Amino acid sequence: MSTSQTEVRAETPAAPDGKLPWSPLLALATAAFMSLLTEALPAGVLPEMARDLSVSESAAGQSLTVYAIATGLSAIPVAIATAAWRRQKLLLVAVLAFAIANTVTAVSSSYPLTMVFRAVAGIAAAAIWAELVAYARRLAPPHLAGRAIAITMAGIPLAFSLGIPIGTFLGKVVGWRLTFGLVALVSVALLAWIAASVPDFPGQKAGSREPILRGLRVPGVVAILFVVAAYVLAHNVLYTYIASFLDKYGMGGQRDIVLLVFGIASLVSIWITGVLVDRKLRTLTVASTALFIVASLLLGVLATNVVVVYLAMAIWGLAWGGLATLLQTAVTDAGGDRGQALLVTAWNSFMAGGGAVGGILLTTAGPESFPWVVLALLVPVLLVVVGARKHAFPAVRPGAQ
Repeated sequence: MSTSQTEVRAETPAAPDGKLPWSPLLALATAAFMSLLTEALPAGVLPEMARDLSVSESAAGQSLTVYAIATGLSAIPVAIATAAWRRQKLLLVAVLAFAIANTVTAVSSSYPLTMVFRAVAGIAAAAIWAELVAYARRLAPPHLAGRAIAITMAGIPLAFSLGIPIGTFLGKVVGWRLTFGLVALVSVALLAWIAASVPDFPGQKAGSREPILRGLRVPGVVAILFVVAAYVLAHNVLYTYIASFLDKYGMGGQRDIVLLVFGIASLVSIWITGVLVDRKLRTLTVASTALFIVASLLLGVLATNVVVVYLAMAIWGLAWGGLATLLQTAVTDAGGDRGQALLVTAWNSFMAGGGAVGGILLTTAGPESFPWVVLALLVPVLLVVVGARKHAFPAVRPGAQ
């Protein structure tokens, strides 16, 4: 995972016609989708999951926290331990782990056992996350690298935008356990798709890897990681307990529709980001942060108004949909694959932090406090994005045409 961008592109079997190889990129996007769907699905079925496991909603919410902690803590060790593995083999093992973990979650009545296999899935997610950008760059012509990353990373917001609302709906219709079982079946189908479609690449030779933590010295990387940490923490404080927030304002019965509105807006954001990321990364990142600030203000002041809640969710979706692509592209531009590995650690550590902080807020200050905590986190993010114009979020990306 510490291969330089130059080395990655030197290995690239870019299509002779200079076009994007859609099938492998979409398979990788589906792997990203499955990793985030597996992680965030409990947010859409939290009350039902808590009831069946005989725990509180706050305790059930830690199923997201455990997953994210496992991903964050294992990202760098997994990258180092599997660096010599064939890349396709690594993807297949990780997706197989998803299938097993989701199967156990679907049938387990034991809270500790469920948490153990949530952690297993989190470790598998670390392996997948660390591969996505490198694979996209290897598969795409250099001038389309940003778009290839956007396609691959689209699976992340798609999981929130389509997967979670659909999972929430299915949870109501067939139950949360069968929903996790269906996710396991999709993971099995994905195994076949990756085996048939995604090209294999060799791992790295022993002694060829630079220390990943050295990426912190690269100009721009620390600023990007701060943005990742604060933005993802803010998002997950609210998203993990969105069911509790909606219940507070009498909208618990509309949970699936609210999340669908969020999802549709995220899809629009994904499309906009895919079109513009190679030329307007800085502008899009500033806009994303500003939109989330507006959404949090609306939810903080006017959450008793149903129309305003739907509007805020749409704005939030526009902010969130393209974020993974924006920050993955920015950190890889600045720090190569070392920056990418650091981003995986920061993203998932603070995703876990969102679940933990949200759980504390839920039991102490109540769900009405969530938008104000989000606002307090996002204002510094906006200042950093606007100020870090030289290395982290430059007006013109390195090598962009």
